[in-house]
Amino acid sequence: MSVAGLVLAAGGGRRFGAPKALLTRADGRRYVDHAVASLRDGGCDPVVVVVGAAGESVREHLAAAPVRIVDCPTWAQGMGESLRAGLAALDDLAVNAAVVTLVDLPDVGSDVVVRLVAAPSANGPSAPSALVRAAYGGRPGHPVVLGRDHWSGIREMAEGDRGARDYLATHPHRTVECGDLATGWDVDTPQDLMDDSGA
Repeated sequence: MSVAGLVLAAGGGRRFGAPKALLTRADGRRYVDHAVASLRDGGCDPVVVVVGAAGESVREHLAAAPVRIVDCPTWAQGMGESLRAGLAALDDLAVNAAVVTLVDLPDVGSDVVVRLVAAPSANGPSAPSALVRAAYGGRPGHPVVLGRDHWSGIREMAEGDRGARDYLATHPHRTVECGDLATGWDVDTPQDLMDDSGA
């Protein structure tokens, strides 16, 4: 069984003022393209993209991309809804785990994904029991690896803008330092774009 990639790209970008999936990075790529490439090049297959705000535009943009698109009609309620929709879409696929990333992480690349997927766990890397989170300078962030055994519990706890945070807070998981590979910062406001070097 393989490891799936899950891009949460449904948000409306309340603080930013617009959806961020189709923003153009400093290197000319769209944010959603960078997120998809990071997962695919990091070994994830299939890659699922959850859309909501600007969903039609994102779907059209990704029409020729090797991804599965999942609509989240309740995206306005927060990231938790997107995570639940994405994990539900993976239920019938032959995958052990999902690497979940956000669409607005401009300097998180495939090298971070590779490190997380390879992180040893009690039953081997990418096992159904895996629960792994990236950290940057000791600060927890994304992506996260969610083994299949945890999906049901995560969907029950995901609510509003809280995705897997509460679940991770109450379940033992491995933290993998990735600060040598990226900063892990996300784009929340237009001011944040000034720091996007296109890495």
